[in-house]
Amino acid sequence: MAKPTTQLIKMVSTADTGYFYVARKNTRTLTEKLQMRKYDPRARKHVLFKESKMK
Repeated sequence: MAKPTTQLIKMVSTADTGYFYVARKNTRTLTEKLQMRKYDPRARKHVLFKESKMK
């Protein structure tokens, strides 16, 4: 059976609030780790979110 092209990843806030988003990533086209600026409701501002593994 073929390996799926997309994986679920966890986007963790760099503001150390513990808040995270779950996103899908195409592992064939995006080989580097994702970084996105998104809204963190616990910090009440936009911060950088970095990719980490789902556990």
